[in-house]
Amino acid sequence: MLGRKNLRVLVVDDTIVYRKAVSDIIEEIPGVELVGVAHNGKIAIAKIKMLKPDILTLDIEMPQMNGIEVLIELKKNYPDVGAIMLSTLTNEGSHMTMKALDLGAFDFILKPQSTNQIEGKKEIRAALEPILKAFQHSKNRGGRIGKKPGATGFTTTSSRSTRPAAPVRPLRALGAGRVTARGKSEIVTIGISTGGPNALNQMMPKLPGDLGVPILIVQHMPPVFTKSLAASLDKKCALTVKEAENGENILPNVAYIAPGGKQMKLVAGTDGQQRRIKITDDPPENSCKPSVDYLFRSVGDYYVGRTTAVIMTGMGSDGTKGLEILKNKSAYAIGQDESSCIVYGMPKAPAELGYLDTIVPLHKIADEIINSVKK
Repeated sequence: MLGRKNLRVLVVDDTIVYRKAVSDIIEEIPGVELVGVAHNGKIAIAKIKMLKPDILTLDIEMPQMNGIEVLIELKKNYPDVGAIMLSTLTNEGSHMTMKALDLGAFDFILKPQSTNQIEGKKEIRAALEPILKAFQHSKNRGGRIGKKPGATGFTTTSSRSTRPAAPVRPLRALGAGRVTARGKSEIVTIGISTGGPNALNQMMPKLPGDLGVPILIVQHMPPVFTKSLAASLDKKCALTVKEAENGENILPNVAYIAPGGKQMKLVAGTDGQQRRIKITDDPPENSCKPSVDYLFRSVGDYYVGRTTAVIMTGMGSDGTKGLEILKNKSAYAIGQDESSCIVYGMPKAPAELGYLDTIVPLHKIADEIINSVKK
């Protein structure tokens, strides 16, 4: 079972093929209950009061009332009802999805690329089921999912200590050889997944434009979407935010987001002094492409004792092995606390293993980053 009671889902899509496919999938998932369907946003809003769904699967492009307009209505009148967007792999689809996430959508999945209906249904289920589980888990924790009350981070019913969940083990015990003293950080690297766009929208604008170091970010997202995320963040931040390009030298006061569907790492420049970005088509790690572990390992090769690593909200464990390597090389590691994570997956294992120097709520992460590069 997904939780203590069934998760109630309303399927909203103007295309009968997707409406039927998503409905069938929901009826197959244990602990999930299909409470109804709607073929446009206007009908969906009318059904919410009667059917009392916990969450909608919501198409973006619909007649009469589109997905964005539905989200505005949810935010205003039904703030406890979540939404998972069904998006297309297009520039317009990615732009609208960023807008939806800004409005509080829990997450999104891509409409299948396969023309085969059986394969397409498998794609939808593989993407949708873990997100529904994550949403239900968040509800069971008692927090308000994805709502942004301002400077205090996500509203929750509990508070967590900002101390690590376990003592940091001696670096030699982690397998390191010679331990290097930690100095002022000269680079920041961030790993993040589910709930990431909203978390980055809150954290990144708090960083000053003269931070003085580059930032490298892996946000688990498909192609096209990372470029839209970078453009959205760039408008809100004093720092420059861009999708990373192969071969470019990293510069201070610029945040580079790994392109969706590719791997990103650091390599030495031709002069041996500069560090530059290499975008590769290497295989996924932890089923992720881009992968946090992949990036973190490469940063550790060049910034021994001079790295700030941040692990934030997300499903799975991508980033744990990379953090172990960075800790062996005297990085300063920051973890987002459980109460402010949409999904407490990626920061959980590093916290329990003692890889994190500090564990803080979302609204304090920027201050921790600033302190690590300014001291």
